[in-house]
Amino acid sequence: MFITITLIVSAVTAIYLYLTWHFNYWKKLNVPGPSPLPGLGNFPSFITQKRPVAEEMDEIYREYKPKYNFAGVFSNRSPRIMITSAELAKDILVKNFKNFHDNEFGELTNKEIDPLLGRNPFLLDGSEWKAKRAEVTPAFTTSRMKALFPLVEDVCSRMTKYLIKNRGSVIDAKELSAKFTTDVVSSCIFACDAQSFTSEKPEIREQGRKLIEQTFSSFMLLLFIVNFPTLAKIFHVGFIPKSMEKFFTNLMKDAVRYRDASETNRADYLDYLITLKKKKELSELDMAAHGVTFFIDGFETSSVAISFMLYEIAKNPTVQKRLRQELKKVTTDNGTVSYDSLLELSYLDQVVNESLRLWPPAAFMSKKCTEPMELPLTANRSVTIGKEVCAIINIWSLHRDPEYFDDPLTFNPDRFSPETGGTSPYREKGCFVPFGEGPRQCLGMRFARMQVKRCLYEAVTNFAITVNPKTMEPMRLDPKQVLTMPLGGIWLNFEPISK
Repeated sequence: MFITITLIVSAVTAIYLYLTWHFNYWKKLNVPGPSPLPGLGNFPSFITQKRPVAEEMDEIYREYKPKYNFAGVFSNRSPRIMITSAELAKDILVKNFKNFHDNEFGELTNKEIDPLLGRNPFLLDGSEWKAKRAEVTPAFTTSRMKALFPLVEDVCSRMTKYLIKNRGSVIDAKELSAKFTTDVVSSCIFACDAQSFTSEKPEIREQGRKLIEQTFSSFMLLLFIVNFPTLAKIFHVGFIPKSMEKFFTNLMKDAVRYRDASETNRADYLDYLITLKKKKELSELDMAAHGVTFFIDGFETSSVAISFMLYEIAKNPTVQKRLRQELKKVTTDNGTVSYDSLLELSYLDQVVNESLRLWPPAAFMSKKCTEPMELPLTANRSVTIGKEVCAIINIWSLHRDPEYFDDPLTFNPDRFSPETGGTSPYREKGCFVPFGEGPRQCLGMRFARMQVKRCLYEAVTNFAITVNPKTMEPMRLDPKQVLTMPLGGIWLNFEPISK
């Protein structure tokens, strides 16, 4: 009995020491920061899911910002710095990029364990990231965006038919947006109709949902990989199940086979991948990984962004009326809009930017220090940030900081008007970074903006949009989601406009 108790006490002590081993890291460097909890660090809601992590980060941001450019924090047991200065955030992303060129989560997976995620440019480090980005970048040129535009328009017409068919029903804007982006990326990548607006549970939509959704099992998996990365690699624990890997690989194989057989000439993303395959001799797995990368980037974050944009348009009738007037001015006799005209609309751009400011799809980003350097803690003191320590850039707090934005909680598209310089003054300060900044800025930004704007054009010109009482207000974030998502959904009414 005594031996059993001793073993239990020893095991508990060993686990406690393991979880708290680094907790004096910032004290040794005399860097201020909140006290962490064993096994939870300074962001317990990553595990408990009791409140949005964005709120926990915001509290730390506001507490330490008045005196310091960053605070010493812990993610689980690992030391991090929480950036509280927009200027320092910009330096990390741009000026000091060579010291912070990797994203934090790249080390959590690799090509052997997770063939699809392990080839994602977002997760790759160093030279691998540069090589993969060089492969993907040509797929997002202006000419290719123009070529993809008709495909997006086709999905827009399907969305309109869906909304008219469901006239009188309250619509969940998040689900509507997810249907839209699923169909768009499926058409552009796999040259197929995902049938999100016509089928009850289309396979691509369901696989996309499983790929992104936060379940208890996926959460526990992440927790294990984060806390025990060596064991995860030994036992080949990955994020994407083999069944899902097989689904997307076969989907890409079928798409390539069909395109080759039909000899279709369509300048979509699939066409680019086929060309790249011939030049680089890409494997089927490489092709599928590129496809999943585009799918993830174009599907989930864009659908989150669109849902909040529709919400703010519905909530602010003056904004909606003004936006509709601008959109109608460029509507052609055929009842549509050209690519060039859409991208030249200043007020539409303002509405998109203001929504991205108030509701950034990703509340934060984390950059890993790859080469030690000194960062200014205060105006008079600098601290050396060691290799592997990550810098958390709190997008949510930067975008809502009254030092940078007047009346930050108010939806005001005019703050980004051409007369005030648009987004330039804020990007120069480093306080507006919805797509990141610098060399690792979001690769799909141009495509994301195009599909978002075309979706808004379709919705606003064809429907009067209002907020349904089913929507919880004031808006709260879902604590169980990593991305910025509304608790309880965004429920809207779409009433067709007589033309």
